[in-house]
Amino acid sequence: MKMLINVPETVVADALRGMAAAHPELTVDVENRVVVRRDAPVAGKVGIVSGGGSGHEPLHGGFVGPGMLSAACPGEVFTSPVPDQMVRAAAAVDSGAGVLFIVKNYTGDVLNFDMAAELAEDEGIQIAKVLVNDDVAVTDSLFTAGRRGTGATLFVEKLAGAAAEEGASLERVEAIARHVNENARSFGVALTAVSTPSKGSPTFDLPEGELELGIGIHGEPGRERRAMMTSREIADFAVDAVLDDLRPSGPVLALVNGMGGTPLLELYGFNAEVHRVLGERGVPVARTLVGNYVTSLDMAGCSVTLCQADEELLRLWDAPVETAGLRWGR
Repeated sequence: MKMLINVPETVVADALRGMAAAHPELTVDVENRVVVRRDAPVAGKVGIVSGGGSGHEPLHGGFVGPGMLSAACPGEVFTSPVPDQMVRAAAAVDSGAGVLFIVKNYTGDVLNFDMAAELAEDEGIQIAKVLVNDDVAVTDSLFTAGRRGTGATLFVEKLAGAAAEEGASLERVEAIARHVNENARSFGVALTAVSTPSKGSPTFDLPEGELELGIGIHGEPGRERRAMMTSREIADFAVDAVLDDLRPSGPVLALVNGMGGTPLLELYGFNAEVHRVLGERGVPVARTLVGNYVTSLDMAGCSVTLCQADEELLRLWDAPVETAGLRWGR
């Protein structure tokens, strides 16, 4: 595999140095692996911290900034960050109003954020935690007990971030984050395998002419493999899998997400099919976001995330956000 890197061992550090050079509005601690909005801590504002293994960019560091995350902790590729990073991030953003940890449901992330919460509370920082477990494809996987955390992470970070920016209390921000997770579901599809810098070749075998339905963002197995399908057929399968579980009673937020190796031309075409299916199923779409947001390095494929949206969530979604990976309204 050809990769635009120096050596695998420095991929994350090199990327963080590049992020610092491109985004002076962020404080990027390359050595300690923490990305913080430069104006943190903001007086009276709840801090919001998330993180996880690198390779899913712009998640999470690309979502640090006004209206979204206060800080992010990048681990090595597909590897959880460590508790020291999380405690350092919490301390950097705590204004006395408390800090919310947003945690994707992967075993390493869960254990390390739990440990970090205890350490931060020992230092006098009030911590709340919300687990994201939106993936309907499988119940357990190579990395998790229970459902995986995937595309709904973006919804949780954006909507909780908007509430925190408005000055909501820690209890209220936590409640919104939980409400979003409970009302969001995702399903992913892989057209090719993912290649990590350390391996330098695909991490699993996905033969030509086949796809995997229900793939995880680290390349974990899904529900089944099939012969290659059309965009229309994939949309029918993915959206129905989400709706069978979510069963929305009103309008939804829709995220049509690329896994990193699929061009926007294809994603927009797939989005048209997603909207077709939702229309046929009688589900109105209030807002749509299309692009590569929760990725898996170079994997070709996509995921669909739907979140049932009430008036408050729509207001929070439309609220200004200014990050490297997501911005509007400013």
